[in-house]
Amino acid sequence: MKAAVLREVNQPLEIEDVQHGNPGAREVLVRTAAAGVCHSDLHFQNGSYPYFLPTILGHESAGVVEAVGSDVTYVKPGDHVITCLSAFCGHCEFCLTGHMSLCQEPELQRGGDEPPRLSKGGESIAQFLNLSSFAEYMLLHEHAIAKIREDMPLDRAALIGCGVTTGVGAVIHTAAVEPGATVAVIGCGGVGLSCINGAAIAGASRIIAIDTTPSKLDLARKFGATDTVDAGAEDPVGAVRELSGGGVHYSFEAIGLKSTTEQAWKMIRNGGTATVIGMIPVGTMVEIHGPEFLREKTLQGSNMGSNRFRVDMPRFVDFYLAGKLHLDDMISSRIKLEDVNDALAQLETGEVARNVIMFD
Repeated sequence: MKAAVLREVNQPLEIEDVQHGNPGAREVLVRTAAAGVCHSDLHFQNGSYPYFLPTILGHESAGVVEAVGSDVTYVKPGDHVITCLSAFCGHCEFCLTGHMSLCQEPELQRGGDEPPRLSKGGESIAQFLNLSSFAEYMLLHEHAIAKIREDMPLDRAALIGCGVTTGVGAVIHTAAVEPGATVAVIGCGGVGLSCINGAAIAGASRIIAIDTTPSKLDLARKFGATDTVDAGAEDPVGAVRELSGGGVHYSFEAIGLKSTTEQAWKMIRNGGTATVIGMIPVGTMVEIHGPEFLREKTLQGSNMGSNRFRVDMPRFVDFYLAGKLHLDDMISSRIKLEDVNDALAQLETGEVARNVIMFD
């Protein structure tokens, strides 16, 4: 199969012919239909987050089940599925207490005495975040997929695999935004737009979108933003505090920077909550004013929207088909696998929400 392989940090991905193994007892072979090019992929390509190399990037995808292992009963060949990088074991403390997105059990991977899931001519290729979606096929543990209805377009379903689940989930699960609350979202890429959409679904009374790209701010209004702030033209903290009468109840940082994380903290009111969704680079320290904890302000993180993805993803599909999730507007363009490096470069400029690689 063809796949986009990362062999060196800060180097282009190479389109290569690689091999996948046969499904083990609890594994599923999925024919990839679509894969979103997410900013998180860029973090690993540029070395902000170290990873085993070589690897096949990609972690936001949907496809069709091709074959299943002997112990798999959840899906069968022909089923449509969305993948999820936060695969779960189902029996660790995190899973049993409803925090499946924090599961780190090694049993989801193949053991060292087993052949690798991905290889090329005898060379082992690391599987990226349980998935490796920039490939024509994915060999996955059965707990890395969610079965969905077949009338859902798979290019839009792919977006649910990361960006939508992360953004909407941060609102409804991690922060538990209540109807009537005020919300600010810093960064209007795929995750930020999903966060805005989630806040609208949750019934927030005011949703303030913040970005430095005017076209993204225009797009944010389609997703439910009631107000926009151009952070390149004015102080976003001052603007948000003025628009919200002293600070919002909830802020969300969807970029992954020290500066914007500190801004998210500064724009919440007393008793407010700032949630960091973006991937802040390894080694970065965030500074906040300690005495503000006496004002009962909260700074927290969110991993993949604190999801229960086998429940959440089919519901998000229903939301889309009911017109509540605006996934059509999120896709900037549909591209081929060979165009993946151009798509990663476009993430650097901040001009796109999502490019989606189409395999069919």
